[in-house]
Amino acid sequence: MINGNMLRRAFISGAHSITNKKKSVDELNVFPVPDGDTGSNMSMTINNSVAELENLEDSVACSTVASTAASCLLRGARGNSGVILSLIFRGFAKGLAGKNEMSAEDLVNSLELGVQGAYKSVMKPTEGTILTVAREAAEKARASLRSTNDVRAIMADICTQARETLDKTPTLLPALAKAGVVDAGGMGLVIIFEAMRDVFDGGEIVEQTVQAAVQNQHNHVEDAVTTDTFSSVVGQYDAVINFTYCTEMLITKKPDCDDPIKLRAYLETIGDCVVVVDDDEIIKVHVHTNNPGKAIEKGLEFGYINFPKVENMKLQHEKEQKKAKSTFVPAEQEKDFGFVAVAAGNGVEALFKDVGVDCVVKGGQTMNPSTQDILEAIMSCPAKTVFVLPNNKNIIMAAEQAVKLADRKVCVLQTRTIPQGMSAMLAFDPEADFNTNRIEMTAAIERVSTGQITFAARDSDYEGRDIKQGEILAMDNGKLSFVEKDLAKAAFKLTKKLVKGDSSYITIIYGADVTDDAAEALYKQISTKFSGLDVNLINGGQPVYYYIISVE
Repeated sequence: MINGNMLRRAFISGAHSITNKKKSVDELNVFPVPDGDTGSNMSMTINNSVAELENLEDSVACSTVASTAASCLLRGARGNSGVILSLIFRGFAKGLAGKNEMSAEDLVNSLELGVQGAYKSVMKPTEGTILTVAREAAEKARASLRSTNDVRAIMADICTQARETLDKTPTLLPALAKAGVVDAGGMGLVIIFEAMRDVFDGGEIVEQTVQAAVQNQHNHVEDAVTTDTFSSVVGQYDAVINFTYCTEMLITKKPDCDDPIKLRAYLETIGDCVVVVDDDEIIKVHVHTNNPGKAIEKGLEFGYINFPKVENMKLQHEKEQKKAKSTFVPAEQEKDFGFVAVAAGNGVEALFKDVGVDCVVKGGQTMNPSTQDILEAIMSCPAKTVFVLPNNKNIIMAAEQAVKLADRKVCVLQTRTIPQGMSAMLAFDPEADFNTNRIEMTAAIERVSTGQITFAARDSDYEGRDIKQGEILAMDNGKLSFVEKDLAKAAFKLTKKLVKGDSSYITIIYGADVTDDAAEALYKQISTKFSGLDVNLINGGQPVYYYIISVE
């Protein structure tokens, strides 16, 4: 039997493990466009549960651990892989309901329930993905249960089968075979399961690497930071705070660096909660003190300071107390219909506001908002029925999970691009009922063609194309159309491909990395070529995409 504390530690270990390895999982993504990649999405999703799990008592029941994790993962789910992961762990909450401990049969039942929920959430499940890895692992677990009731043996079989299925995913998905990689989501799941297995077998919680921990604290951390491990510290502040400033820093060691034990000894004379952990290149420092300057000055004796951070814990504590007292109050449902759109870029956000969107969630390529982000936008919308426009295929599933949590009627439209979202909004009729609007807005989505010009985030061999990092990628309705080296040439060529005999409108939305002059030159070129069409140029200010081109 697995008790609640062991299950709690296993979940935390799984979270740390996928965080440590998220970059390698991201690199498995076949498509080279810059995206909120699989490993990052799964890491952010499961890490949303770590703080609450760490706060649970050691005597906690398995049911409480599983329900806590499931709730946090659901609200923190990002991207399709994150949503599927949250649903797999939702199965544990269902399977362990009312259970103080987890038996082998409970484990099997929980995994099966999670797999069922994950498959139901996907309109057209594709084999050779995380779904296949989870399903075949669950099938193996059921078979193993016929010969053993040892939960550790069952978990070992789950991991073995998951790894075997992962290895054969390229035989199920030709795109994986062409790229010479296994499925990224499946790899992420295997990493999490194997970390959980090791805890069940009596192992310690996987510690976050220095690199992963620093990335969690500083989004702009350099890749060169070493990856040796250290014990992370989570500061839980009491009502009485003896030392005001939480001080953290990374020290790159000098060649003749003194023993870091001496640094620790000094810091203990000026504060508490001291952590000094070192490897061959870096010293990680954490201390609560009233003299942060002295701590940093002492650190300079050992090397070069990176990412120093000083926070006033008394102010933080006051803010947290106020935050705890204040609860989110949903907006009154004052009107019949409201709208939530996901978008990035000041110009694009303004466009949606201009056509009637109530709440804009910042997000899109490389920025997948969580289910909680979308839910809060829905609840802030003063309407009885809320239409949600995800405007990205990797955000639709997270939006659909928010439907289950909202206190009002929600309809997620299947918008995969910004132009589709705009067309849906323009098709809305305030005098029509819900069903009529849903049908008309969905039909409008199908009438618009979207072109996107972006860049290759990594070297890739995609569909026989040898793509180099930084090359210009032209996307025709979500599919790679061609690769170019010249941005203006790519945009003009893609527009020509999108225009059909019955086309009437062309809209060019240029991004943050395109100058006004360059955009104006493209506008004149397209207007001259298609003089019979209505051509519009808009400064969208969006990141990642140089141009978003809409043809209707």
